[in-house]
Parts: sequence; structure tokens; C-alpha cells
Amino acid sequence: MILKVLGSNSAGNCYILETRHEALIVELGVSMPKIKKALNFNIAKVVGAIVTHSHGDHAKYMGDMMKCGIDVYSGSETMHAKYLHNHHKAKHMVANKKYSIGGFSVKGFPVEHDVPCMMFLIEHDECGLTLFLTDTMYCRYTIPGLNNIIIECNHDLEILYGGNTPGFLRDRIVQSHMNKDTCKEFLLANDLSSVHNIVLIHLSNSNSDAVIFKKEITELTGKSVYIAEAGQVIDNFNKSPF
Repeated sequence: MILKVLGSNSAGNCYILETRHEALIVELGVSMPKIKKALNFNIAKVVGAIVTHSHGDHAKYMGDMMKCGIDVYSGSETMHAKYLHNHHKAKHMVANKKYSIGGFSVKGFPVEHDVPCMMFLIEHDECGLTLFLTDTMYCRYTIPGLNNIIIECNHDLEILYGGNTPGFLRDRIVQSHMNKDTCKEFLLANDLSSVHNIVLIHLSNSNSDAVIFKKEITELTGKSVYIAEAGQVIDNFNKSPF
């Protein structure tokens, strides 16, 4: 399994979990030409796409993906917000229900954002059990058996409160995105013994420090830690390092 990062910030979020024969798209906040290029124009290998919530940097191109004949899975609130609820390629996800999408199985669970939003547990023979968690103030769950973690680490509170972010925007960020300390607390609350990779996503351009974030979480967990950046490819996104 490889993980391709097409975008991981407020300009647009999109990730591809890809094997030799199939691909699952996670988030549709970048354009179809960029997605097609990342797939070497083999769109036929896409078994489906999953979207956490309706904000444009995650969901802007849902309709374009459906026009390509690809099933898109998300909560009903997201489908209605994007006026796609009646599209024949719209798959309305129900929380805590398992969906088979090619060789992947996916479950969604509600998280704490300012619009209805889901985290995903994604399972595949190659990558094992992968958590995808973004756009939430915190996570109420602990998840046994994880092999890979893709998690928001949006901001540092000290940088945020010491900077020039307007008060209304600062308050929204604090109430709807996961800060570094909360990310660390979540990781400590979970059994990481079988975790191979931790990918930190959706870092704020002005309220984070990628070097410090990677250093601290590597020291905390002892795992392979990556900062998601557009164009990045993680080749060994597997169930184990062997």
C-alpha cells in the first residue's frame, strides 16, 4: 500500500490509498485533473471516495468525482449541503456501519466540528486498520488494533494565541480543529504497539511548526512520523514494516 498526499491544508485536502490494483480516495478538496494525474490517469482503479464533511477544502469536487462514475461516500448532511443527495453515485453513510468499497472496508464515526463531520476507520489486507481523523476539536474514542494513523495536528496554542490571528477566527480554530497537545493526548490514550506510521495532516500555515511537531510526536511515540505535504508519497504504508 502507498499513501499519496495531494493536499493537506485549507487550500484543499485529498489523499489516495493505493495498491497495484485499486485506489481509495479520502477527501475531495482538490480538482479532478490533479487526482487523475496522481493516478497516472488510471481513474478506473478508483473503487470509491470517502469525504468527512461539507467544507470546500474537503468536499468541493464531490460532484466532479461522481460525474466520473465513481461512488462517493459521506454522511447525509454532507450530501445535502453539497446538493448531491439525489445523485445516483451518492452513497449516504450511516455512523458505525461498515461499507465494503473494493478491497477496503470503511466505518464512519461522528466527531466534534462546526458542521457534521466523520472520522473513518479504513481496513485493507495491505494497510491493516488505518484511522483517518481530521477537522475535530478532540476525539472521544479509543481504537484498538490500529496499524496506521492519519491525524490532524492543526495548531499550537502558544503560537495561535501569541500571533496575529483575529479573535473570531482564533476561537473558531480552537473549537473545530485539533491542536498539537490534544493530538498527543489522543495518541497516548491509544495502544500504539502495532502502529507503523503516523501522518500529521492539516497543519495551519501560520499557527504550527512542522519541525517541532514531527520531533515531539516522534519522541512521544517512537513511530515513523510524517508531515503531510502536497506531492508526498509514503511507499511503505503497510500493516507492518516488514
